[in-house]
Amino acid sequence: MNIVFQYPTYFILFCLLTAAAYAAALYVKDRRFGEATRWLNPLLMGLRFLAVFIICLLLLEPVMRSRVVEQKKPIVVLAQDQSSSLADEVDSAKYAAQLSALQEKLGADYELETYAFGQNVRQGIDYRFTDPSSNLSALMQELSALYGNQDLATVILASDGIYNQGNNPLYAAGQLSAPIYTIALGDSLPKKDLYIKEVYNNQIAYLGDKFSVQLDVAANNCAGQASRLELRQGQRVLHQEAISIKDKDFFQTIEFNLPADKVGLQSYELVLSPVEGEYSETNNRKKIYIEVLDARQKILLLAHSPHPDLGVFRRVVEGNKNYELELAYPKDFKGQLKDYDLVLLHQLPSAVYPITAELNALKKDKIPHAFVVGAQTDLAAYNQAQSLLNIRALGNGQANEVTPISQKNFTAFTLNEKWADVGAQLPPMQAPFGEFTARGDADILFKQRVGSVSTDYPLLLFGEEGNLRQGVLAAEGLWKWRIFDYVQHKNFELFDELISQTIQYLSVKADKRRFRAMPSQSVYGENERIRFAAELYNSSYERINEPDAFLEIYNEEGKEFNFTLAKNEKQAYALDAGIFPEGNYRFKANTSYNGESFTAEGQFSVQALQLERFETQARHDLLYAMSEQTGGKLYFSDQLDQLAAEIDKKGLAKPVLFDSLKTQGLIHLKWIFFLILGLLSLEWFLRRYHGGY
Repeated sequence: MNIVFQYPTYFILFCLLTAAAYAAALYVKDRRFGEATRWLNPLLMGLRFLAVFIICLLLLEPVMRSRVVEQKKPIVVLAQDQSSSLADEVDSAKYAAQLSALQEKLGADYELETYAFGQNVRQGIDYRFTDPSSNLSALMQELSALYGNQDLATVILASDGIYNQGNNPLYAAGQLSAPIYTIALGDSLPKKDLYIKEVYNNQIAYLGDKFSVQLDVAANNCAGQASRLELRQGQRVLHQEAISIKDKDFFQTIEFNLPADKVGLQSYELVLSPVEGEYSETNNRKKIYIEVLDARQKILLLAHSPHPDLGVFRRVVEGNKNYELELAYPKDFKGQLKDYDLVLLHQLPSAVYPITAELNALKKDKIPHAFVVGAQTDLAAYNQAQSLLNIRALGNGQANEVTPISQKNFTAFTLNEKWADVGAQLPPMQAPFGEFTARGDADILFKQRVGSVSTDYPLLLFGEEGNLRQGVLAAEGLWKWRIFDYVQHKNFELFDELISQTIQYLSVKADKRRFRAMPSQSVYGENERIRFAAELYNSSYERINEPDAFLEIYNEEGKEFNFTLAKNEKQAYALDAGIFPEGNYRFKANTSYNGESFTAEGQFSVQALQLERFETQARHDLLYAMSEQTGGKLYFSDQLDQLAAEIDKKGLAKPVLFDSLKTQGLIHLKWIFFLILGLLSLEWFLRRYHGGY
């Protein structure tokens, strides 16, 4: 330990001189104490000298530096698979005792951390084996994030190797800089079993259409036996066919079409009759849910001329079953605008196509529409056609290259947080060179960045005038963003989500109900929490949440579950109803305001996650590969003593020394304060006692 000053050490001499001069000035010629002056003055002078000297030293900002050496045990992580595929494979009491003995041995030399994983990762192990899914890669990623910069000695992974969510864990395992020792659980031998492996169907169908259902049926060790497939809706059997199992490893794809003849969320059940002696019948059934809509919304893309942006709109819109897109050019369009739910005007109006009649029809029939401004847009006619964004051109057809700046105060819909980081990296679009003035109530999603300069000019904004929704994209070249999204993320999800949200906001039909309640989704997994949102409006259509609101949920047997909706800071209501078992449910919300009663009704379904039922053969080969890749080994549950010995043999239990330099300012030491206070107090007492005051 040593003391270091923030100023040159010769400043200590100035401190000595200052303290000595101050003490001498007070007491050298002071004779007021009479006979005691001979011995009292030097004592008082010494006390004052020490107090002043210490105070002067503290002004030099001295710090005390000390070296601290800490010894820490290396970390061992023990992760236990809690998925339901192990429920019938592991004697939980016996296995818990075996694993506890391993933990006791490792705890002596290591800092042992335990985790459970299945549908999620959490600390501690409970040996219940009830998780409906397995996500091994999520575990690897979590451990990499938690212990990537720490002294991780090893990871012990106890699992059957079955995963049905996330990526292949072999890729994620390479991120850990520690060997992975695996404990192989479950039976790797194929069992006699017939099961529905996968079902493919549309989530949405339209009334009057037919929809396709395709399923894969698989069987192990069932050769020579037969089964029957039935598709049921309630008590009705809608489709059935015989299945003859000819091979030991059997696989068959079956496809059939069904009519969408009833509006709403429809539930169907696929059932395979069991074969004699099969391991499990729970995977012989699977429910599917299809929402039947009464109509899809029609969107007209009216464009000045062919342009790459048009293909972008077509791909995104046609990928959504809720919409039907029609592309047309003014010279060829003969339809009626009132037949469409949304009109997108690409580089219109233009000098060639002023589309005056069409613009008047949009306003008259209150058809939501949006403008995409480009080089062909007649800005004067455009400014007259709408009041959301005025553009005053300053050049003769000149353009700026612009990128987006996302706005935090945007409220029309929730923008993906990734846009805040991606915006500056996007290839630029071309916006007219000029001045942009938005209407006061415009909701701006993006502003323009010209080169590296951020501006207040809007790039993408929305507004509503007289219950008519409008939007303006003040630049062309949207196709570049979609290509960039794919180059960066190997998919179009971020870009397509933005366009889908834009179209959904513009095309949504005005809902004049004063009380609304809706679940966050139509179909939930059995491990998802059921959440509701509700809104109440007064007669001026201002959102309020002054009165209490209530919600009842009814299951298929008519059992009622009662809730009170919580009021939030957004003048709305919300409810987290928790997790519900598989089935179909109805709900009814109600409230009262100013003597009026309001109700809202609907339905939702909870779907069983049957992921763990489909694969009954343990994947010990995957566990072996993970261990080999990282320098570990595979063991079975009756070899845990050997596992502990192997880890000791590897020499991983060596403690780690952490050498650090600790710095503390002397001015923060309390005892120095009390020392100065004591010196001055003693000086005061002696002066007082001998009549100095």
